[in-house]
Amino acid sequence: MGCSSVTGVTGVLICAALLDDLDKELNNYIMRCREWYGWHFPEVGKIITDNLAYCKSVRKIGARTNVATTDLSEHLPEEVEAEVKLAAEISMGTEVSEEDIGNIMHLCDQVIEITEYRTQLYDYLKNRMMAIAPNLTVMVGELVGARLISHAGSLLNLAKHPASTVQILGAEKALFRALKTRRDTPKYGLIYHASLVGQTSAKNKGKISRMLAAKASLAIRYDALGEDTNAEMGVENRAKLEARLRHLEEKGIRRISGTGKAMAKSDKYQHRSDVKVYDPSGDSTLPSVSKKRKFEEVEEEEVATPVTVKTKKPKKEPVEEPEASTAAEETPKKKKKKSKKAEEEAMDVKEEEEEATVSPTEEVRS
Repeated sequence: MGCSSVTGVTGVLICAALLDDLDKELNNYIMRCREWYGWHFPEVGKIITDNLAYCKSVRKIGARTNVATTDLSEHLPEEVEAEVKLAAEISMGTEVSEEDIGNIMHLCDQVIEITEYRTQLYDYLKNRMMAIAPNLTVMVGELVGARLISHAGSLLNLAKHPASTVQILGAEKALFRALKTRRDTPKYGLIYHASLVGQTSAKNKGKISRMLAAKASLAIRYDALGEDTNAEMGVENRAKLEARLRHLEEKGIRRISGTGKAMAKSDKYQHRSDVKVYDPSGDSTLPSVSKKRKFEEVEEEEVATPVTVKTKKPKKEPVEEPEASTAAEETPKKKKKKSKKAEEEAMDVKEEEEEATVSPTEEVRS
């Protein structure tokens, strides 16, 4: 073991990084193995879904023609084994050389060896995490706890972070991008891979991750600075979180189905057994004349009567009369005034003449 000689937190950090690398290598190797052997026997890839069982079966079968005489009961159930043997008889795969089969079998050996080494390394990591941070391991798991410690640098550095930082630890890029673009910040980082968050529905993942980060930060401080090395606090807090999770999930189910009081208020279905008797007095023997006219008659009437479209008469706007009309209205008034003045002047002249005629006679008499 490469990590067994290293003690303390450093060994945990190296093993966590090595496990991530092994997972990537295993995925690449298995993908190439399925792709290569799929040219020769493509049906077996759909029948056997487990990667390790697939590699062990291919390692034992070799060429497709050997399936009938090969015993696969060690790696596969009886139903799957029978299905593989049946698919080999009607396979659509191409023939490959013995050299290709040899390389495929060697690749399967590599996958099997790396898988066994990864299992052994994971057991070592579990034991080391239970010795270093037992409460954190109980809360979030071995692998997630190791990744949190490796991301912070050490267990003591991780204990200095608040719960809000532990919650989004590992999502720094998304956090700063959200702050820069003024969008919603991420709700979880590495803690998203914890089992408690994984088994939660999508709408409750944010709440559970926040509560888990709060309890995990307490567990980290207890593991880093406490004198005892037991995991009692982690077990208690995990039980509380599981109870809270069940309460949240049941609350959502109650909202969907309705409460007991609301269901009791709803009206119950009552079956009515009343038999209705038909009344024959409403029947009539006379032929019924339909009031509806035939469609053809309606069309003939529409053709016969031309449609008259009513047009709106334009409104007459008030026309302004010219100034001559106003002048004509003014002239008779002026004429009347002039005639009156002329009559008055004539009367004055007559009176003066009469006075003039009367005055000399009076002088003679005097």
